Amino acid sequence: MDLKKEWKPLLLIIGVFLFSFYLPVGTPRFDNAVTESLQLVKWYAQEHVILCLIPAFFIAGAIAVFVSQASVMKYLGSRANKFLSYSVASVSGTILAVCSCTVLPLFAGIYQMGAGLGPATAFLYSGPAINVLAIVLTARVLGLELGVARAVGAVVFSVVVGLLTHFIFRKEETEKANAQMNLPEPIVHRPLWQNIIYFASMIGILVFANWGKSNDTSSFWFAIYSFKWQITSAFSILFGVVLFLWFGLEWWKITLTAIAVIIGAILFPHEPMLPFAVGAIGLSIITSTHKGETREWFNQTWGFAKQILPLLLGGILVAGLLLGRPGHEGIIPSEWVASAVGGNSLWANLFASIAGAFMYFATLTEIPILQGLLGSGMGKGPALTLLLAGPALSLPSMLVLNKIIGFKKTIVYVVLVIIIATITGIIYGAIY
Repeated sequence: MDLKKEWKPLLLIIGVFLFSFYLPVGTPRFDNAVTESLQLVKWYAQEHVILCLIPAFFIAGAIAVFVSQASVMKYLGSRANKFLSYSVASVSGTILAVCSCTVLPLFAGIYQMGAGLGPATAFLYSGPAINVLAIVLTARVLGLELGVARAVGAVVFSVVVGLLTHFIFRKEETEKANAQMNLPEPIVHRPLWQNIIYFASMIGILVFANWGKSNDTSSFWFAIYSFKWQITSAFSILFGVVLFLWFGLEWWKITLTAIAVIIGAILFPHEPMLPFAVGAIGLSIITSTHKGETREWFNQTWGFAKQILPLLLGGILVAGLLLGRPGHEGIIPSEWVASAVGGNSLWANLFASIAGAFMYFATLTEIPILQGLLGSGMGKGPALTLLLAGPALSLPSMLVLNKIIGFKKTIVYVVLVIIIATITGIIYGAIY
């Protein structure tokens, strides 16, 4: 046996043995943490995979197939007009309203199509961070000044993170841009306005199927929530018409899928995910069996799903084990978190930033969590820090980012978010 070649497997075996030997099974906190990790991944699968990730995968696949690389580079590439590219990327969250995991397929789609690292990371941050409903609820529940600070901070934050990321990797980005300078003019299969309607119908389905419930029953946001499935259905009808008229999909296949969705909605009126899943399955069958660009669309969608979904679910299991679900305990006691974020010290803000970066926040869940922490003595500076770092990052999203852009870029992005969120929280805490 060659010890020089075998010492790594030996250390791995010893490590796994020691981990298994000292596994604290039977202790209440560990057993509860295991239960919480399973509860969290179950909740995520029920609430986010069908309604959030599947539409996001289809949109990402559509970007890869139907949006030309030249077009992406024109608006988001390394040589694009900086004001235009960062403006578009930094306000994208006002349209998407997605969480840190749902934005990942969309980020992967534009990045792989040639978007510059700076605008792409600005989009990656702004997608989950600049959620109009979340900002409005932050102002109503946690105070106007915190809501305004979150809105302004998130927009500025996304641009700063994007610019710094581009600066750090400027040599690599310049080489990438030079290599893509002589791209041929794309072949246009349909006019721009048709593609806009096509993408708008899919984004409409994604946004309104996941529209959050406002506690204020008299508000405009609650009114939209009351009709979210009717609005989603309208976008789905538009989507089906677009696929028939401009993409050549067989009308009878689209009609059969629509009938199956309607039957599911009638039979299970209180289980909207069931007809939604039927529609997703029908779309998958139609596109995968059709020849040409729509089959490539399905193949790209399936590729993103294979790449991202396993890592997300694994990361959510680990996050649940460490920190539990909102309002529940993981291995790390919640009182440790509450006691560490009081006042406005550097440590309090840094801890809030790091904790927020590794926790998983579904859309809007950060608000009740912060409400409880503020009631337990959390400072306003760390509260803003958590709002800026938490929704935009999570352990599952870090695992997926590593797969998409590599370890070095992922670490730089995470560190930048943590540092800038910490600095912003300290400044805000000093003012208020």
